[in-house]
Amino acid sequence: MSTPASRRPELDALHQLLDRQILDNDGLMVGKVDDVELEEREDGRLVVTAFLTGPGALGPRLAGAWGSITVRTWSRLSGRAPEDCTRIGYGAVSSINTAIHLGVSRSSVAVDGFETWVRTRLIAALPGAGKDPS
Repeated sequence: MSTPASRRPELDALHQLLDRQILDNDGLMVGKVDDVELEEREDGRLVVTAFLTGPGALGPRLAGAWGSITVRTWSRLSGRAPEDCTRIGYGAVSSINTAIHLGVSRSSVAVDGFETWVRTRLIAALPGAGKDPS
């Protein structure tokens, strides 16, 4: 459930949001906050509307060539547009403290796309991957 804009606490995005772990309602790791999506209200205040996570969101924060390479590589391997990073709407947030806690399950925010692609296309293709060692 989303808190009305007038009742949302004021946050310092740099110190209270960026690089924080995102946990689902079972305490499972979802990702880290790599960027935030902001919306400007009529009164000029900025309000967080979503958390962005993954290489597509982290790349622009990295300096120069590393950021560009990160985003282009992620985009090419994931098949997604460079600006189409993983987005978790603020309405899914249940609390914010040392981590961002969601009120929904990890699977409902669909953050596993790139990791699933890596697991099925790269890891599974390795000799002996997924085989019983006995």
